[in-house]
Amino acid sequence: MARKPAAVRRLVALAGQSAAVEPTMTGRENVFMVARLFGASAGDARRDAAGVLEQMGLTDDADRTVRTYSGGMRRRLDLGASLVGHPRLLLLDEPTTGLDPRSRLELWDVIRSLVASGTDVLLTTQYLDEADHLASQIAIIDHGRVVAAGTPRELKRRAGRSVVEVRVRDLSALERVAATLTAIGDGPATIDRPTHSVRVALGAGTERVFAALRPLDDTGIAIDEVSVRQPTLDEAFLALTGAPKENVT
Repeated sequence: MARKPAAVRRLVALAGQSAAVEPTMTGRENVFMVARLFGASAGDARRDAAGVLEQMGLTDDADRTVRTYSGGMRRRLDLGASLVGHPRLLLLDEPTTGLDPRSRLELWDVIRSLVASGTDVLLTTQYLDEADHLASQIAIIDHGRVVAAGTPRELKRRAGRSVVEVRVRDLSALERVAATLTAIGDGPATIDRPTHSVRVALGAGTERVFAALRPLDDTGIAIDEVSVRQPTLDEAFLALTGAPKENVT
């Protein structure tokens, strides 16, 4: 980095939190301009622009002005422009903020394809499920300090135990289910009224799961669903920080 800073900069690209595209230009013109700024000849810039637009699924809309693009299309165009120089390292700052679910999933697919093709990606996100789906290694940052790091599975294991979640038909039964599960769980059961559900963390071992479920048969309560799962990354975050979500890289 000290000896060849310009060469290092050519290997690194950034897509910021807001799409840095020119709305009065077409998608093709945006990518062509960035390629020319990277020093590509006009012919190479045209070829690079065509390749990037195809990779981002924007070929059919390449000659429309960007002001007519949806938010998801703008994000893909911005990401595509950052790939013109064929970076080895791509920095993504909350790339899916404000996107609808379909656009978000489409952008996830693009990021996965970049990683599969050999680009290293450093992604900052406040969506814990996004980190769980995309990241091979995660660093949890709380108030500017790294408090934990590891694979998604390792972090969830550090959060502790299996979780039993019970969904009931009758809202008035939640308190009785919570009392039943609290008697067996590691700590008090948590009630989620909007979803008509109760969940409790259990100790290690399958026998604890069965022990939690048997007493429910004796309550006579109509149960819609029972699930046993590992902690989510959101629950891991709260267990490791003891605080509301701030940021995760």
